[in-house]
Amino acid sequence: MDLDHLELNPRIVAAIRKAKLRSAEEVLRVSGPDLQRLTGLSGPDVQRVLRAVSARLRGSSVLTGAGPAQGHGARSDAVPSPALDLHLQRDRFPEQHQRLSLGCPVLDRLLGGGLPLEGITELAGRSSAGKTQLALQLCLAVQFPRQYGGLEAGAVYVCTEDAFPNKRLQQLIALQPRLRTDAPGDLAGKLPFGDRIFIEHVATVVTEAVEEDAAPGPLGAPGARLAPALGIAWANQLLLRLMADRRRPEEAGLGPPARTLRVVFAPHLPTSSCSYTVNPEGVRGTPGTQSG
Repeated sequence: MDLDHLELNPRIVAAIRKAKLRSAEEVLRVSGPDLQRLTGLSGPDVQRVLRAVSARLRGSSVLTGAGPAQGHGARSDAVPSPALDLHLQRDRFPEQHQRLSLGCPVLDRLLGGGLPLEGITELAGRSSAGKTQLALQLCLAVQFPRQYGGLEAGAVYVCTEDAFPNKRLQQLIALQPRLRTDAPGDLAGKLPFGDRIFIEHVATVVTEAVEEDAAPGPLGAPGARLAPALGIAWANQLLLRLMADRRRPEEAGLGPPARTLRVVFAPHLPTSSCSYTVNPEGVRGTPGTQSG
């Protein structure tokens, strides 16, 4: 949406353009403090911008957290509740409420129905926790029809290792009917899985590894001395952070299940976790282990 369509003072619009923000959508991708820093606008002006942009994108039919104004003395400037608006208007904006299934009902329940399509989801974790297994599984899950949690689409896999795990991918493809018992048995055999995954090798990419953290906090898993290595600047770009963990061999007789997937933070989910296993057919959450 063009900035000229917003009901804002031309001075404010000029400051936004000077900050090289070219549309209302780009404005909403910037936090309030960053918008103030980029544009040089005052705090009240920034709030006016955000209100104008969000109201314009929501359209003329706006629901408010206070409900409809009625009767004498009712306010006409009730403050909207965007989260409530989107929830109540989900039938009007179905694409904002779609989820991508992980191919396992236990893991999908942990994530409130699957991975959200908006924003960035990060999966971090120590070596051999199962990150690659989940990534390969998602490359197949996205190809299923929408009624089975997929998007009827392909996947791009950016490989930063010496060799792409093609042998494991072929095993997962062959065993999809065993994993995806929610879909007709012959459906997996009809999908051209191998033809819809684009693989790109990038040797210079820094993957999201984890490091031992002397001061555990919101970046990593609660109660663990483990945190993703890219830091707070990268964390601020995320919608959802997942942490995959696996007990070390010396910890085999102690603590929680061998592998655990944890929701570290997300605006739409509570902090929670469940255990999972990596099997020949794919990654499965363990029923009855969700906590949070």
